[in-house]
Amino acid sequence: MFNLKTTVAAVALMALAGGVAKAEIKIATVGPITGQYASFGEQLKRGAEMAVKDINAAGGVLGEKVKLIVGDDACDPKQAVAVANKLVAEGVVFVAGHFCSGSSIPASKVYEEEGVLMISPASTNPKLTEEGGDNVFRVCGRDDQQGIVAGNYLADYWGGKKIAILHDKTAYGKGLADETLAQLKKRGIEPAMYEAYTAGEKDYSALISKMKAAGIDVMYIGGYHTEAGLMIRQARQQGYNVQLVSGDALVTDEYWKITGKAGEGTLMTFSPDPRKNPEAAPVVAEFKAVGYEPEGYTLYTYGAIQAWAEAAKAAGSLDLDKMIASLRSNKFKTVLGEIGFDEKGDVTAPGYLWYEWKDGTYDYAPVKVNTSR
Repeated sequence: MFNLKTTVAAVALMALAGGVAKAEIKIATVGPITGQYASFGEQLKRGAEMAVKDINAAGGVLGEKVKLIVGDDACDPKQAVAVANKLVAEGVVFVAGHFCSGSSIPASKVYEEEGVLMISPASTNPKLTEEGGDNVFRVCGRDDQQGIVAGNYLADYWGGKKIAILHDKTAYGKGLADETLAQLKKRGIEPAMYEAYTAGEKDYSALISKMKAAGIDVMYIGGYHTEAGLMIRQARQQGYNVQLVSGDALVTDEYWKITGKAGEGTLMTFSPDPRKNPEAAPVVAEFKAVGYEPEGYTLYTYGAIQAWAEAAKAAGSLDLDKMIASLRSNKFKTVLGEIGFDEKGDVTAPGYLWYEWKDGTYDYAPVKVNTSR
């Protein structure tokens, strides 16, 4: 699969074998540490820091301590590539990242070329693993899974109403919206509106007014919490009682900080909440002891690093080919439950569930749809 003679993984192997002075094993997490999606970067950073702390306390990986490097791509594709190259130069052998699909996809090409293992905690665009190299994995679901769940819900509950499909033009947002649209059409339903909007704006009142005038009953947003929050807040300010439905990029308490009571009743899809796993209870307690609620993708990042560490243990090596074989052939006990990976690098774990925002937080919603249609 890979020629390791000149890769950073080979250097790490030499260190472990005693060929050079032993050093810490360098790994990284990369996400939007700055910018409008920084709340998700904080989730990745917190999850990675706690995972490394716990792994080192238990003896490290293959007898060596792990050193974490945190990279900031601000969910910008060009910056993601620059960060990826910098991490390669620093000798990183594994990356738990990136967050945004638009960053993960181009960065994965750098890691593939340089022989660095990548497990994304959060990038859901199917292209990441469909077109990525053997070194690319993820512990989250895919938008073609999430879109089926969303499309079926819209068809089952809103099939006779006017539906708007909105997206922010990003790899994640447009990808999710288009998968949802495809499932709607498969169910014989044509949305009343399909619109793109520009992320980062502060005023979406014109779009809200357009939907209100068209009598839109439910808007499905393929995009992030900042814009979705502004839209529902501005809708309520216009006295417009549209239902908001969206995806996993709303799993941050910043959404409620933007919406206030306007966010009440918002529905979204997200993978099973690992905070509810009995296996995760000690780790959740660790986070809460330091005053942090491990919401959203915090534990998914922790779990990605756990899976990497367990794969190294099973392989007895950091050799990339052996790591890839280990990840694909073993099951790993993590805060996400017992997980494995298929030949594409996608996680073999339960898919998407429904959540509802209520009283400032989100929890499982009483929404039942047939996800196999």
